[in-house]
Amino acid sequence: MTSSIPESSDYPPPGAYAAATIGDAMERFGVARGVSPLWAGAMVSGPAATVLTRPGDNRGVHAAFDVVRPGEILVVDGGADETRALIGELVAEKAKALGVAGIVLDGAARDAVELREVGVPVFARAVTPAGPWKTGPYRLGGTVTLGGVPVSPGDWIVGDADGVAVVPRERIAEVTAAADALVRGEADRRAANRALVPRV
Repeated sequence: MTSSIPESSDYPPPGAYAAATIGDAMERFGVARGVSPLWAGAMVSGPAATVLTRPGDNRGVHAAFDVVRPGEILVVDGGADETRALIGELVAEKAKALGVAGIVLDGAARDAVELREVGVPVFARAVTPAGPWKTGPYRLGGTVTLGGVPVSPGDWIVGDADGVAVVPRERIAEVTAAADALVRGEADRRAANRALVPRV
């Protein structure tokens, strides 16, 4: 969460690249384990704004709203805790009002139906009705962990139905070029598949 992070418009838009393609373009590294979309059709693509918080505690999430920029994706390292929800409907509504592009949690969420109605893409490890503590401690803007993958401010977050991939900000151009090559190769293979005829 520093001013040196590129603008969100410098990142490919949601849906431009599949998370699976990005993972393939990084030799299958950079894919977060166990983090999935909470509602069908949720997609994110943009720069990470990071939060490290005590498991089950969302004071840091609320503090992040004072510094997160529109278009950024809030990435919260909650220690993979699944016992208490770090966000729910009211937090998502605040995120939407501030222009946050999505919330990605290494932790749990709640209000799954309402989150879809709010429309902010949310990815999490689990869903639970149990609410969070609000006492801290927390850290903003440093390197955190998401499903076993390190995430620093400004890293490119790509999420869709398959899960979440993370691209270090200094590798975005390289990985994008590799992803483009993969997409072209897959198009050629699809064309070849369509040209197949059954053996007789």
